[in-house]
Amino acid sequence: MTIENIEIEETIKRVRELLSEEKDISPALKAAIEVMMVALTLVYKRLGINSTNSSKPPSQDPNRKKIKKVSGKKAGGQKRIKEVYPS
Repeated sequence: MTIENIEIEETIKRVRELLSEEKDISPALKAAIEVMMVALTLVYKRLGINSTNSSKPPSQDPNRKKIKKVSGKKAGGQKRIKEVYPS
């Protein structure tokens, strides 16, 4: 997935490779960065969820095309009919 000309999957992969090659990082910092990478991956995967691949209703799809049906009928309610009762 690309967001603002950034290929997310490739960037995450490259950061993980660089992190594994780095020897001077403390274990705590390395673990913290790994946790952030996991969180980022989860958020990234949630961006691709829509009504076709999850249980979300179509009304919650981002940028969905709204379909308006045209019936050919005039707008408004029924016409009132005056009834005249004999007196």
